[in-house]
Amino acid sequence: MRFTKSIKFSLKCGRFFIMFTAMLVKKLSPKFTVLFRALLYAIFALIILCLLVDRGVSFYVRDKIFTNIDELPFRPCALVLGTSKYTVSGKPNVYYDSRLMAAKSLIEQQKVNYLLLSGDNRTLQYNEPRAMFRDLRKMGVPETLMFRDFAGFRTLDSVIRADKIFQVKTFTIVSQKFHCERALLIAQAHNIDAICFVAKQPELHFSTQIREVFARIKAVFDLILGVEPYFLGEPQPLPNSTTL
Repeated sequence: MRFTKSIKFSLKCGRFFIMFTAMLVKKLSPKFTVLFRALLYAIFALIILCLLVDRGVSFYVRDKIFTNIDELPFRPCALVLGTSKYTVSGKPNVYYDSRLMAAKSLIEQQKVNYLLLSGDNRTLQYNEPRAMFRDLRKMGVPETLMFRDFAGFRTLDSVIRADKIFQVKTFTIVSQKFHCERALLIAQAHNIDAICFVAKQPELHFSTQIREVFARIKAVFDLILGVEPYFLGEPQPLPNSTTL
């Protein structure tokens, strides 16, 4: 299924590129033909490189992705990656709701002992960890099983801080599949023992797929350049799972 979707996505990119190229060729004078061809080859090579990075990330972490909770190995902690509770239009965000449902199911099925809620805390009004904490509490998850990381500004921050700040050496990431794959890439590059439980997601729009491709390319460059989280600070070890 994933391979079929990848092929369809690649074909969409190819069709768009061909249509755009044909439209430009009609408007160019002959003296620009050589330069234009060189530019087209460069653009085409860049598109291929982007698609290779995108598919390469998925292939690299494929064995650490779990969609069936019965097959999911136990880990002491689940790292729940934050997102906005509402969309730009003010509607409930299905990605947010699905992540919370997945996190709750991990607690109920005893696949983890506690949750680390990591997200953006940019303003007093926008606080992803606080929103997740409150909503999970309403869903019946005990407060004592939830901890918050208010400095999870990016996926990279959330994953690395779980290891370096909260001293969680093995954990389950909770997010949608496309996000899980990028988070696992970061984890593996930093020798962090992580797996992922996939939260349900709607069918991805083409624009979302394009954004994720560029997000993965940026993630690769961040890893090459050794980018660190915005904030680290003193370790704040979470309680040992046996005490919960």
